[in-house]
Amino acid sequence: MLENIVIVGAGQAAVQAIDTLRRRGFTGSLTVVGDEPWLPYQRPPLSKKYLAGEAGRERLLLRPQQFYGQHSVEVRSGRRVEEISRREQRVRLDDGSTLAYDALLLATGARPRPLEVPGANLEGVHALRTLADADRIRAGLSAGARLVIVGGGYVGLEVAATARHLGVTVTVLEMADRVMGRVTCPAVSALYEAEHARHGVSILRNIRVRALAARNDGRVRAVLTEDGGEHPADIVLIGVGVLPVAELAAAAGLACDNGVVVDEYCRTSDPAIYAAGDCANHPSPHYGRRLRLESVDNAFEQGTSAALNLLGMTTAHDKVPWFWSDQYDLKLVIVGIGQGYDSLVLRGDPASRAFSACYLRAGELIALDSINTPKDQMAARRLIAARARPDPDRLADPGSALKDVC
Repeated sequence: MLENIVIVGAGQAAVQAIDTLRRRGFTGSLTVVGDEPWLPYQRPPLSKKYLAGEAGRERLLLRPQQFYGQHSVEVRSGRRVEEISRREQRVRLDDGSTLAYDALLLATGARPRPLEVPGANLEGVHALRTLADADRIRAGLSAGARLVIVGGGYVGLEVAATARHLGVTVTVLEMADRVMGRVTCPAVSALYEAEHARHGVSILRNIRVRALAARNDGRVRAVLTEDGGEHPADIVLIGVGVLPVAELAAAAGLACDNGVVVDEYCRTSDPAIYAAGDCANHPSPHYGRRLRLESVDNAFEQGTSAALNLLGMTTAHDKVPWFWSDQYDLKLVIVGIGQGYDSLVLRGDPASRAFSACYLRAGELIALDSINTPKDQMAARRLIAARARPDPDRLADPGSALKDVC
């Protein structure tokens, strides 16, 4: 019988686990430790409404402060777990205090991947992951400022859209031959490149950064590229992906490989320790391989699954994942994992700004990108989970409801 559960990390997975544990009857001691000074909050708005100054910190909270008191949850904000003692089933915090556990949940998330070039640590060079990061970036986004973004993924392009709304001059440097190339097909990439160009964003592809140059006062003044280019900058955002925060788990001797390795029940190599969210590398029976997913949806679902398994309610984690990105008035929702597809079907004309890209492998629908087509993305979740094999002609007809194409 569990009496003490400790959660390391204070994001979406942690809050969902807390909520599930209490709703499902866990009455023991429940402590969450987070290294930021704030209560758990949403991260997606950091690149959009919060960065634009349209949403305050209170609106970002995943649960109001009173929630934790009402549910007898001890929140240790601004504290970092330094060590896990598996033998003693105890964690040591950076202030020297310790917490005993019967079960431990690691929800440590991910951190921005560094850009390893000279000058990457200059004043005015930022990554975006936390509220503090967003505050520092926002301070530099005055109208007329020059922002250079290294990386054309979700975060970089969302910040580009927000910065243009604020009157900032924006240049995006992407090392690949198209933006969002890791997650979308060429047609979707082309639409977003055109939309950013329409709003005045300069996107340069096949560009590699060699260094960041400084002014006399030590602040960044330009991004230098391997083709000899020099891109003036008052502020720079590095958006080249994230890395799982797994050092604590690795130091404790837990199996780690691109994150904390867990089984389908969110258990690590130590049966008393579980992991969920961006840090967890889990098996996907649906896709037949291991995945480490960086999404709110996965953190929500995996936090729920981990909590249920902690309570002895055996629950395999095998959800079809989904992701989203808001840029200007284009809402992209990606359902499933499209990597490894062998055919692509477009539903609708990209020029209409409302279409879907359907990814198939051996005739099976494995993923769908929905751009301003909410009915398609809702139907896709059911079809992908059911391993549907749609008729290609009906699939390509936007006049046919997606739910009826099989």
